[in-house]
Amino acid sequence: MCGRYASTSTRGDLLAAYDAVETAGEELPPSYNIAPTQRVNVVLERAPREEPDAEPVRIVSSQVKWGLVPSWAKDPKIGSRMINARSETITQKPAFKAAAARRRCVLPADGYYEWMKGEDGRKIPFFLHAEAPLSMAGLYELWPNPELPEDDPGRWLWTCTVLTRPATDAAGHIHERSPVILPETFVGPWLDPGLNDRDDVDALLNSIPEPHLEPYEVSTAVNSPRNNGPDLLRPVDS
Repeated sequence: MCGRYASTSTRGDLLAAYDAVETAGEELPPSYNIAPTQRVNVVLERAPREEPDAEPVRIVSSQVKWGLVPSWAKDPKIGSRMINARSETITQKPAFKAAAARRRCVLPADGYYEWMKGEDGRKIPFFLHAEAPLSMAGLYELWPNPELPEDDPGRWLWTCTVLTRPATDAAGHIHERSPVILPETFVGPWLDPGLNDRDDVDALLNSIPEPHLEPYEVSTAVNSPRNNGPDLLRPVDS
């Protein structure tokens, strides 16, 4: 699973890296220890709400909370249990299949944390990264707050989840699953709102190559989401 990650790119960096043309929400500060239920940056493509037939535009949004809340959920607290979604089943599971067909996104990351159980039973944190920032495949949803009127701008709660797949390479020695990492050439197809057939979504997911990530051990300070600074990315033996 992916339960913590780092993302330190500025909004300008993200606009340039993903060829986005619009932003939503205020700029988030760099974070070295993003935790579930926090607001995160996501990249998505959609037509303006007031012009649903207009051409979709690519947006960097900071209005999205990590932990997907399906539109039909009775209680938004369900999101804390949906920070990840298995890529193998998103087109069948009721919580994810609508978003898989129409609301896909990317969560930019410098890398993510995973914990491995040592011989003494202690959980050891590792940071997994690549030479370039990661584009984690995700889904997003909009949940309508039934207690607010339809014209209230705060009525819609935006949430997201990170897709996972069986881990291979170095990541597989630490945890059996890892985020779905999109190579640059897969970002456009993944965000394309015209891709709305679930079989085609499955085919795209199955064609994504395995990532090659490098792990190194980091301080147990990352265990607490209250800790958030660049020292968290420092290898323990440095």
